[in-house]
Amino acid sequence: QVQLVESGGGLVQAGGSLRLACAASGRTFNNNPMGWFRQAPGKEREFVAAISSSGANTCTTDSVKGRFTISRDNAKNTLYLQMNSLKPEDTAVYYCSAASRPLKVWRCPIEADYWGQGTQVTVSS
Repeated sequence: QVQLVESGGGLVQAGGSLRLACAASGRTFNNNPMGWFRQAPGKEREFVAAISSSGANTCTTDSVKGRFTISRDNAKNTLYLQMNSLKPEDTAVYYCSAASRPLKVWRCPIEADYWGQGTQVTVSS
């Protein structure tokens, strides 16, 4: 059974930092792109960041550029999202995702086939 399990969410003051992690089990995603999405209350789920299988390519949505960094450790089958200078508008449930197949050509955002259960991030003003 494939599972993506997020951790690291919580309550933080504006300007603070959090590091999310996503541990994959049941299969390896070392050859597949992975990414983060988020969903704020009353809003649709939106793309946040993505990373290629090797980590050589990354992309982020404009609203988090320069503040969020996506990375991965394929030896640990784990995806990360370092979030700095957090703002109240970053408050959302953050979801880890993975594509089911490798990409021949890098593109962003990824087409996610697997999803985690989500972790809550709340930024207070």
